[in-house]
Amino acid sequence: MTKTVTIFHNPRCSTSRKTLELLEERGIKPDVVLYMDTPPDSKQIHHLLKQLNFSSARQLIRTKEDLYKELNLADASEQALIEAMTANPKLIERPIVVTGEQARLGRPPENVLEII
Repeated sequence: MTKTVTIFHNPRCSTSRKTLELLEERGIKPDVVLYMDTPPDSKQIHHLLKQLNFSSARQLIRTKEDLYKELNLADASEQALIEAMTANPKLIERPIVVTGEQARLGRPPENVLEII
């Protein structure tokens, strides 16, 4: 039985495109979630944080994004960060590849090879 592989993908991001290409080169046809169109809810983000083995939502948020500064998230609580990501998916680091109960951030793309 083969594992299901899912990629939270933003086609406008070159790193996300490279990660998808890396998977496809290895014969993997992942389920593609265009998270900018269908953002994860707070429950999904909590689950992704667990799968990524991240101790803080701050590890999944794009702190260099202008919106991060505009929303004054530097001192925000964990819950506020998660709510910001659900309302503004461009704040979510990308791409995220999930297989089973494990996930990796594709920065660099080769990181995802650890779980496939």
